[in-house]
Amino acid sequence: MTDLTASRIQSADAVPTRSRFPVHIAVFLAPALAIYTLFSIYPLIDTIRLSLYAGDETGVRSFVGLQNFQTLLTDPNWSSQFWNAFRNNLIFFAIHMVVQNGIGLGLAMLLSLPRLIGGSVYRTLIFLPTMLSVVIIGFIWQLMLNPLWGIAPSLLKAVGLGSLFGPWLGQESTALLTVSLISVWQFVGIPMMLIYAALLNIPDDLLDAATVDGAGPFSVFWFVRLPLILPTLGVVSILTFVANFNAFDLIYAIKGALAGPNFSTDILGTFFYRTFFGFQLQVGSPTMGAAVATAMLVIILVGVLIYLFGVQRRLQRHSF
Repeated sequence: MTDLTASRIQSADAVPTRSRFPVHIAVFLAPALAIYTLFSIYPLIDTIRLSLYAGDETGVRSFVGLQNFQTLLTDPNWSSQFWNAFRNNLIFFAIHMVVQNGIGLGLAMLLSLPRLIGGSVYRTLIFLPTMLSVVIIGFIWQLMLNPLWGIAPSLLKAVGLGSLFGPWLGQESTALLTVSLISVWQFVGIPMMLIYAALLNIPDDLLDAATVDGAGPFSVFWFVRLPLILPTLGVVSILTFVANFNAFDLIYAIKGALAGPNFSTDILGTFFYRTFFGFQLQVGSPTMGAAVATAMLVIILVGVLIYLFGVQRRLQRHSF
């Protein structure tokens, strides 16, 4: 009887006890979760909900389903502005992908040279515009590119290129390119620092082995460095995509809400601002503005999903 009781006690002790819920973790996460829910999740859900309603002159809103999106995409009064803003946004993004990230990669390669003198100074100077306000950046570049009192005409004349200057911010053919290059100048430090950090993480043994095998600088970059930083380049690309399709402030600071001339610099951010809040003769429509914001969200989600399920897998397959 004693042996049977002892065996039961041992078997009871062998049963694993259920661990207690970590209450302290929930206590620490609760404030952050509450703030995130209040300022991010709730506005997002409410924006999507608002996009499914339409308001009349009296302010009464009624449920219309997807009619706002149909109006946005097919109604000539709305679709022409929407597709123009979407096309300009694609151009804005393409310029950043090619020029900004290309220059960032080149600067990161130069700054990673082992015998470079003053590398920390160069990194600080290149990254400094990123920390400045876009209002300051827009005001400075407007003054510099002004045809009457700006310094850009004088600088170009000093180097014999005065004939190339024009009112770049005032011409439809060059305004979007000019604003995009100003944005590139301000934010090129971000991809530079990310790629520079990835280059520093490459083991020196791999580079030394490639050099011993007779590989030149270009071969070392193409066959050793580039495959190792492909994941970082992917992250830089998706960050560029999300940032550009959320862009608003720099174009608003330089060209205003109308994104002139003749909406040539209009992107989805400025189009959303005019639609939601109204501007000059255009009356604001919160429901249509919410539809524009929801469309922007869908575009960003599609781009991110394409990257996660398409591009990222290929990058992981080719990296080692």
